[in-house]
Amino acid sequence: MLEHQAQLNHRLERFRDERSCCEGCAMADPLREGHVTRVGRRVVVTGVAGSGKSTFAVALARRTGLPVIHLDLHFWKPGWVEPSEDEWRTVQQRVLAGYAWIADGNYSETLALRLELADTLVVLDMPWWLCAGRALLRGFRMPGELPEGSSYTRWQRLRDESTLAVRICRHHNSERKSERRVIAEHGQHLAVHVLRSKGSVRDFLERQATTSQEWPLMP
Repeated sequence: MLEHQAQLNHRLERFRDERSCCEGCAMADPLREGHVTRVGRRVVVTGVAGSGKSTFAVALARRTGLPVIHLDLHFWKPGWVEPSEDEWRTVQQRVLAGYAWIADGNYSETLALRLELADTLVVLDMPWWLCAGRALLRGFRMPGELPEGSSYTRWQRLRDESTLAVRICRHHNSERKSERRVIAEHGQHLAVHVLRSKGSVRDFLERQATTSQEWPLMP
């Protein structure tokens, strides 16, 4: 176990060194291709909007039995009112106080908080054009669940997802770089998995043992 952790730490160090030497290059996988993995009990799923975080989190939950926390459902106050940063931090500390979870969302300003609570990080580093296309298609589908006290029309959905698709096209590089800096600073203790394609997502999920285990929410 100690030897395995040492190998992971070595790969993470090499991963951070390569990134600092070439800030503009693609994020390197800290684990070797084909390495058989098992996720921990507190998993953060991140990536730019449209990368498939919620879908992946649900699929991973089915394979592992870990409960899912969709941060989008906890962020908004009734009537689509944004919380202050302090309020949002307090909410996350409450909903992530459990013993085991999978948390998906890309609230970059509080990513460090989630990383410090987690033991595993999954980065969905998908092509920007795929993420933008998914956002556009998502605009034609209503979400299955909304934050408490918030209503949503089909027109609002299409407007918001179209705006999001434009933002992805314009800012995907800067958002990725910002996320990488936070991970390098606050993720040294994590097992990190970087998935860059539908195939790598499928392979990663298949390596997780299907289980009906019920994880306790508190230690």
